[in-house]
Amino acid sequence: MEQKRKSFPWIKWVVLIIVFFLIVRFELPYYYSQPGMAEPVEEMVTVEGGIKDDEGTFMLTTVRSAKATPALLFWSLFSEFRSLNPAPSGMTDEEYNQRQQLLMAHSQDDAKIAAFRASNKGDVQIDYSGVYVVGTTEGMSAADQLEPGDVITHVDGEEVGTSEALIDLLAAYSDGDIVTMTFERDDEILMKNLAFSTFPDELNLGDERVGVGVSVETVRTATFSPEVDIAAGAIGGPSAGLIFALEIYSQLEEIDLTSGLQIAGTGTINEDGEVGAIGGANQKVVASDRAGADYFLVPKNGNNYEEARAAAESINTDMEIVPIETFEEAIAFLETLQND
Repeated sequence: MEQKRKSFPWIKWVVLIIVFFLIVRFELPYYYSQPGMAEPVEEMVTVEGGIKDDEGTFMLTTVRSAKATPALLFWSLFSEFRSLNPAPSGMTDEEYNQRQQLLMAHSQDDAKIAAFRASNKGDVQIDYSGVYVVGTTEGMSAADQLEPGDVITHVDGEEVGTSEALIDLLAAYSDGDIVTMTFERDDEILMKNLAFSTFPDELNLGDERVGVGVSVETVRTATFSPEVDIAAGAIGGPSAGLIFALEIYSQLEEIDLTSGLQIAGTGTINEDGEVGAIGGANQKVVASDRAGADYFLVPKNGNNYEEARAAAESINTDMEIVPIETFEEAIAFLETLQND
């Protein structure tokens, strides 16, 4: 007599559920990104006593990003404006998000300082007090000695007040040299010896570049008169610096720099008004076009301008792409629109 085989139909459903979970939830060591939003900054920026009566709008631009999954990897194959980038090494997701918020806060101060220095209607006082450790490079000496949040105050006994001063000092050292760093951690003063070595190949910094493997930002206190408040919510990173500076300057000067137009843009800015390169320029062009922008301001440095122009041609937008190197150059361009 033939014995009937037992059937387990529920097993295939368990397998399917597990496979589905892996496809949509399993995190890969990459970040997925796609065009985000172009958001008006007028309501984000408030200059005490300033005027908010622009007929047009300054818009910051964003890139939507998330930890990549197999599903997002597959989705990225169907558009030139969706991409995957390696996740930062030696940094947890929490540390990465904290770094993005720190960079945004620092960028906001840079934007304020640049705008105030370009205007004759405000005053800014700056006190520099050290260099904040943002992150370290895995496999280099700083990773074993320093932690995010440490504040470096001296190098070989010489005081450092800014990140630029620290970088200049470290540039004098060679592979194998030892440097003594003094830093503050949780109200304690510590001293550590750090060794110089070449950077990992994956950073693509070249065979001749050496360092201790630390990324830093200047610790400073800036006082503004009139006061300026920027409320950007959960937006992180430094790439809105240029647009914030333009909105602050417009309110300080009580002028409509937009000339009634929709001005989108991206670009870091330092306190001297120099506009720096950013990531995702092509994706931000798409976001700006969808928002109906008339102009898109983009850093001329790096390949941002070429990337933005190529994206504009690809989507056949009427939006004009404008390369910018300095804050003064951005103001000069916008002033030409007022004469049209």
